[in-house]
Amino acid sequence: MAEPGEQLPEEVLALIFRHLSLRDRAAAARVCRAWAAAATCSVVWHNTTISCDCEREGTLLPYLSACLDHVHNLRLEFEPAREPSRRAATELLTALAVRTPGLRSLRLECRGEKPLFDAGRDILDAVHAICRAACALRHLDLRRLPFTLDDELVLQAARGCPELRSLFLDNCTLVGSVKPDSVLELLEACPRLCALGLHLASLSGTALQVLAAPDRAPFALLALRCACPEDARAPRLPEEAWVAVRRRHPGLAVELELEPALPAESVTRVLQPAVPVAALRLSLSGDTVGPVCFAARHYGATLRALEVRAAASVELDAALELLAARCAGLREVHCFCVVRPSVLHAFRAHCPRLRSYTLKLTREPHPWLPTPVE
Repeated sequence: MAEPGEQLPEEVLALIFRHLSLRDRAAAARVCRAWAAAATCSVVWHNTTISCDCEREGTLLPYLSACLDHVHNLRLEFEPAREPSRRAATELLTALAVRTPGLRSLRLECRGEKPLFDAGRDILDAVHAICRAACALRHLDLRRLPFTLDDELVLQAARGCPELRSLFLDNCTLVGSVKPDSVLELLEACPRLCALGLHLASLSGTALQVLAAPDRAPFALLALRCACPEDARAPRLPEEAWVAVRRRHPGLAVELELEPALPAESVTRVLQPAVPVAALRLSLSGDTVGPVCFAARHYGATLRALEVRAAASVELDAALELLAARCAGLREVHCFCVVRPSVLHAFRAHCPRLRSYTLKLTREPHPWLPTPVE
């Protein structure tokens, strides 16, 4: 009788196995020698998502030990409040640092709440080890890591990962600890960096000048999060520096996220006409109408996505209608308060590229799901 693996070529089995969870891959590898070979080949592991919440944490490393060398792009999900999930994530990252110098991309995503007063030292130490060892790392995404990221981590990435193309540090934390000087060293050490996510306080006018240098590689995305006290106290970035960056990188897209901690006077320092804002997320505790009107007046040529979390009002409805009329390139608009019918009509009439929207005319139970545009 033929072995089950002989019924399909190894290449076909590998394409199937790459969509399985780790537990199912491990089960497939125990069926026969042919399936074991297919389940551990590089095609299966090149792009890998591992959830330390869904898998049997105690069996992760033993099964993965034969496959770590094949992992190039890893998305790792874990729950910091659950000790088994957290321990499995830490052990896996530590093993990757030893075994996988060819790691190209790492994205960490935390689920659930993190424990109070948790600095995440175990996870951050493992990320440090990755940055020291994975010299070919090109993409590092820490946006979903709820721990304070500091200068030491940024400098380690600068010194250990010269091939970085994207680095996202704009995570949900109450303290911004990455100083502008560290970002400058990062930009100097990683000349091919083309996407960067930061808290506003970490960006300086000098960094913008470095990005505007004639020999700088094309820079595509700058994501700025304004959420902590350091961001609120950050000085205004020079308008001429933004003009120079925009001239050097005409395709640059800036994403701005303004959180409740930002007072009104800080909002006026952040929103500048020369900034090529492509995505604007407003969740302010104060005035929201003013920033929406500002975006309508100055970001009509660049704005592609808008998200607003505010209390419903006639003034906000009028501001949204103005923005719809002036920002014809919008692809997404999500407003998490009830709006009048004329707001929905304005976006449908003036934004032909609109792909999805959240514009509710009556109060509905949460979560509010976006409506796709057919």
